[in-house]
Amino acid sequence: MTDLTKKIPAIRTIVMPTEGNPYGVAFGGWLMGQMAQAGGALAAQHSKHQSVVVGANDLRFEHPVGIGDELSVYAEFSKIGHSSMTVQVEAFRRDRHEDEMTKAASGIYIFVAVDADGQPVQVPTVE
Repeated sequence: MTDLTKKIPAIRTIVMPTEGNPYGVAFGGWLMGQMAQAGGALAAQHSKHQSVVVGANDLRFEHPVGIGDELSVYAEFSKIGHSSMTVQVEAFRRDRHEDEMTKAASGIYIFVAVDADGQPVQVPTVE
């Protein structure tokens, strides 16, 4: 997932002071949550069911995201199983007054589609 010119972010938000740590940048846990929301939105749309996070791997924080920066989070499937969906997520930061985006974080999130009773359900394959 490198060419962002044709991609639409799953989430785009401005980092507010309430999301920051004492050093003036976004708290890592908040950033991980934004990434999980982006992946979860993709998984729920595809599966047409509630999709819960069951794991996160290879999380990397590559560049700090400052208070006031725009955060754009992109998500795409890397694997679809019977009831699970593996989603590659990348977060990019942009100073609100500039055009250049810098990769801030990336990770692989695993979701499972569940029914109203919390039981796994089969998800459609991707063509």
